[in-house]
Parts: sequence; structure tokens; C-alpha cells
Amino acid sequence: MLDFITRIFNRDSGASKNIAKERLRLVLVHDRASVSPQLLQTLKEDLIKVISNYMVIDEDALEVNLENSENQVALIANIPIKSMKRHADVI
Repeated sequence: MLDFITRIFNRDSGASKNIAKERLRLVLVHDRASVSPQLLQTLKEDLIKVISNYMVIDEDALEVNLENSENQVALIANIPIKSMKRHADVI
């Protein structure tokens, strides 16, 4: 009986533990990179503006994140492209 109860509670705490761990990892990456969430949002908006000059992209599915691996921080951008433009829209 105790084994059954332990398994039930470990499942829920395992999922919660992983979610909390991922949130903490994101906070630490942003902190180590000295990047506020507002700055990351501004960067995302600027990327959309520049890339939209050359391609039609899915802005709703665009993801921009910072990832920390050892002593480096990397900007990871997942930008779904709908189509290419024939001529660049240079402002």
C-alpha cells in the first residue's frame, strides 16, 4: 500500500520538479546573460522586422530563446518560413 502511494506522489512531484527545474534554468540563463525579458522581446521584434524584409514568416510560431552551455550563452531562434520574397523590402 505504501509503495502504491509513493508511486502516485512521485509521478506528480516528478513532473512538477521538471517544470520548476526548467523555469529555474531559464531564469539563470537570462540572469547570466544579463538580458531582461523585455530586452529579449525587443530583440524578437527586431528580428521579425529584419527577416520580414526577405521572407514571409510565421510570426506567431517564432521562438527566440537564450541557452546556456558551460561558459557560453547562445541565441536560439526558430523562425518558420512561409515563403521567400523575390525582392527585398529595404526601408
